[in-house]
Amino acid sequence: MPGSTTLGPGHGVDAIAHPDAQRMTAVMRELHRLLTTTDPERITHAQVTALCGGDAHRRMEFTAWVERMAHQLERATA
Repeated sequence: MPGSTTLGPGHGVDAIAHPDAQRMTAVMRELHRLLTTTDPERITHAQVTALCGGDAHRRMEFTAWVERMAHQLERATA
């Protein structure tokens, strides 16, 4: 559908509006920056643990996932 981005888990398909997908891309890019920066605004290990459902050892995996999702959304909205 023009003006939308298709998202589907394999058993169904949902579409989100193109501007929403672009906004989600920006959020994911900023989240990735906050995960990887060395600045004081860096997301702490405790915050990452909370975002990862209590798993303290997932920072690298979560960071890679955020970057991958941002890239895929960016490609889908280009």
